[in-house]
Amino acid sequence: MKALTLTIDESMEGRSVESLLARELRVSGTLMRRLKRREEGIALNGERVFTTARVRAGDVLRVDVSDDPAPRPAPRKADFGILYEDEDVVVIDKPAGMASHASTRAPDMPDAEGALAWYLPADVVPHPVSRLDRGTSGAMTFAKSGYVHELLRRQLGTGDFYKEYAGICVGTPDPPYGAIDAPTGFAEGSRYKRAVRPDGVPSRTEYETLETRNGISLVRLIPRTGRMHQLRVHMAHIGCPLAGDWLYGEENQALIERPALHASFVRFRQPMTGEVVEAGAGWPQDMEKLFA
Repeated sequence: MKALTLTIDESMEGRSVESLLARELRVSGTLMRRLKRREEGIALNGERVFTTARVRAGDVLRVDVSDDPAPRPAPRKADFGILYEDEDVVVIDKPAGMASHASTRAPDMPDAEGALAWYLPADVVPHPVSRLDRGTSGAMTFAKSGYVHELLRRQLGTGDFYKEYAGICVGTPDPPYGAIDAPTGFAEGSRYKRAVRPDGVPSRTEYETLETRNGISLVRLIPRTGRMHQLRVHMAHIGCPLAGDWLYGEENQALIERPALHASFVRFRQPMTGEVVEAGAGWPQDMEKLFA
């Protein structure tokens, strides 16, 4: 069982347990409802209490934030790298061709959740904080509990969680750097492919052209929103689709066998310690060869 404890000081005296859970321990409403049903979910000085209870200085509040029993991803041994790990978080270097999670449509395909289920202890369920397309390589962050997962998810879209990608696009962006503010949604008649459309959700990508050679360009891409296929859609929207992107550009396996996109860097605040974590994923061989 993973538990949090909070010793009540004079500044907290008189507050309700519910207030302390929400504000001091950052417990979500969903988790709070689960805690109320657990026999040892919420204890004050070792005794089970309701969230309406009031506290006094010197009291000790103890909360069980372990995951509810749930199906664990099927463990599957696969090759991947570890970029960062502590007791709450792990950042992997996902290879291209590995899905984020298992699919019934492709049961033999390696997936990151299954690979981590094989790597982590049997009582730890990996929770992906954000997903990468199967063809995208690089840094992918996982929480080791639902509680930490929720805290990290709250950082997404804020300055506390920063992601940077390297891409190789066809052509040269004009202007060479800037921002793409273009709402995205489902393409007409599709439940998978995305497109820029006026009734889509707000989507913003910042980009910088680093180098151009032989008709292709190396670009730095920073997603300020996290929409599905956002970077691929936005680069195609400005007339510079990612090399190898069969869905939004043109498939050309002579160049590269997947969209040339790599999650190169991630930075976030470790939610339990407050420390800033940075992790960088090295340049993949197929993109290095493409831009050699």
